[in-house]
Amino acid sequence: MRSGVPGLPTPVPIRERLPAVYLDDDFTTRLTGALDDVLAPIILTLDCFADYVDPRLAPEDFLTWLADWVAFAVDERWTTEQTRELVAHAVELHRWRGTKRGLVEHVRLLTGGEVDIADSGLCAWSDRAGGPMPGDGPPQVVVRVRVDNIERLDQRRLREAIVEIVPAHVRLTVEVVSSANGPASGG
Repeated sequence: MRSGVPGLPTPVPIRERLPAVYLDDDFTTRLTGALDDVLAPIILTLDCFADYVDPRLAPEDFLTWLADWVAFAVDERWTTEQTRELVAHAVELHRWRGTKRGLVEHVRLLTGGEVDIADSGLCAWSDRAGGPMPGDGPPQVVVRVRVDNIERLDQRRLREAIVEIVPAHVRLTVEVVSSANGPASGG
């Protein structure tokens, strides 16, 4: 919660706008000074409002609230940089949610790596009832992520994030691969 900032000057002091007859009154001077202390953070916030609604510039403690505005669930374990990028792209991610493109973009933003998706699902239509179902076998998705440094990536959290995106009935395998080596894990 935002509150007063000690010593924050106001660009519009109330005392300077009072008629001269009140400038010698000690009570009025203290009262307007107290009001300036209360109003200074509000004026500063309004002056910087555009920065507050830009996730790349917003104060760190404002990001979660900003994420709520775009209906994007934030994981408290994400770094500030990850949160900023994901919230900045939230509308685009919502637009492509449930698609291969959306999954690739989401995982890329979480990891910073190259993402490859292989899935068994197909979309098909027929003008006759009882036609063959697309695909063969149970639905599954394999997410391969190529990153520079596997040790810096929390693979359990990555899997948890992907599970939230992939439909519940789809079998999921996540493979993280180093740019220099072969697979580091699966699951």
